[in-house]
Amino acid sequence: MKKILLVFILAAGSMSAGDFQHFALDVESGTIFISYSDIQIPKSTGTLISFADELETDPAFFIRGRFTYYFNRGNMISVLFAPLTLNATGSVDHDVVFEGVTFAANTVLNTVYKFNSYRLTYEHFWFVGERWCLGLGVTAKIRDAKISIAKDLELSVDTARISEKTDLGFVPLIKLSVVWQFIPRFALVLDGDALAAPQGRAEDVSLAIQGDIGQNLSLKLGYRVLEGGSDVEEVYSFTWINYLFAGATVSF
Repeated sequence: MKKILLVFILAAGSMSAGDFQHFALDVESGTIFISYSDIQIPKSTGTLISFADELETDPAFFIRGRFTYYFNRGNMISVLFAPLTLNATGSVDHDVVFEGVTFAANTVLNTVYKFNSYRLTYEHFWFVGERWCLGLGVTAKIRDAKISIAKDLELSVDTARISEKTDLGFVPLIKLSVVWQFIPRFALVLDGDALAAPQGRAEDVSLAIQGDIGQNLSLKLGYRVLEGGSDVEEVYSFTWINYLFAGATVSF
């Protein structure tokens, strides 16, 4: 029964001894704040600018959700929807060239960093012990990204000073989860997707305290880091975003 409980904790839902096939709906919400965001587009002719250090990026609210199907005593398939948008404002003491458009020094700039993520994941729980559970799988991620810089239009009618870079692409990731049941009905859960390559990297990893508070409901509190970017001729962009979140999961 303890093994079943560990799998249940990872699912953030509840199940009986014979209920290995079920669904779970997980929702997280909280605040996000940025550690760094260094942008240079394109890499050879654009200006390297920090959205975190040279501009002011306010903390933002977020919500993300995952729908999961558990089957065959230790397998799961899930779909994740994780939208993300951050806005930064400020001015710098030098010209900024972004995607072929030049913004003069000391111009008030409004920027948008959008990184929506849609993921399909398969995971198998390879080890389930008395207090530990280990899952390993693969994730197919679709990123819908946009970075834009615009001149503050409240100060001028010059609507031409706006430039943006969009990207819609596929990213393969490795899925990993580790559960430690430190007391009955409560666990510390490490969960994430990550992969690195010469042209860039991506990590989305969370650490949360999670517990069963009812037959079909669990709650969690945790911290998540979203970090990564690309280092190619077309785009140089690396960003670190911190999440403080609370979540709830209903199993059925």
